[in-house]
Amino acid sequence: MAAPASGLFAQSKLAVSSMNLHQYEDGPVLAASYEFLPGETAWFGCRMSGFKIETKDEDRFVKLSWDVTVTDAVGVLIEKPRSGRIEDQLQPEDKNWQPKFLASFQVPPFAIGGVYKIQVTVEDELAGTQAARTLEFAVRAPAFRPADTLVVRNFRFLAKEDEDGVPLRPAVYRQGGMLWARFDIAGHKLGENNRFDVSYGLAVLGPDGKQLFAQPEAAGEAKESFYPQRWVPGVLSLSLDANVAKAAYTLVVTVRDKLADQTAELREAFQVE
Repeated sequence: MAAPASGLFAQSKLAVSSMNLHQYEDGPVLAASYEFLPGETAWFGCRMSGFKIETKDEDRFVKLSWDVTVTDAVGVLIEKPRSGRIEDQLQPEDKNWQPKFLASFQVPPFAIGGVYKIQVTVEDELAGTQAARTLEFAVRAPAFRPADTLVVRNFRFLAKEDEDGVPLRPAVYRQGGMLWARFDIAGHKLGENNRFDVSYGLAVLGPDGKQLFAQPEAAGEAKESFYPQRWVPGVLSLSLDANVAKAAYTLVVTVRDKLADQTAELREAFQVE
């Protein structure tokens, strides 16, 4: 007595048999220790096993669907969930074949550091069964501290515009030179579609505390995105007159959250020699 045709494909319990990450499509599998950087694109590959084979007129078919979600270190989605279907016709020589799908995603430019998760759910539409599996990966980025109100953080004086420059400690500038400063704004309100609207300005106080210069609206940024931007980088520059007195000064940075109508201020000392 001949064995049923479907016997060529031994069915077991539906499972996500493998999950891997790549730097580019069909690239080598990345080691579990690999750390992605903000803004980097990742390729995700997944294979399934234990699916049911439908036989009709000597043809064999599979019908599978899948869903993928990627969340950051605190469980926030980094992009909209992905989904897809696999409907393939199999040949007798395909007895060891495992269906596979690929999906790419980008680590957000303002991603927080930590362990991220890829959650996969697959459904065998012929058998009416489901399986799920999670893959973790690391993102190397600064740790983020939530702020309940508007705040200026990570302020640093710099010798030049380059954001990767070494902070000046102490902050000493020359007459006729250029003062640069960078900082982060956090604690701003996020509206619909994670919209934010912040601005910032500066003022300079002399040794006696009197205001010598002010630019209330130096710069600003308004944006919306799927993934929440939890902090906004700011940069300030100030041209120092060649005849400015050699003395100690105070830079006053004022930031404004236009959605929440809140303001924060930070004062930092610098020296002109």
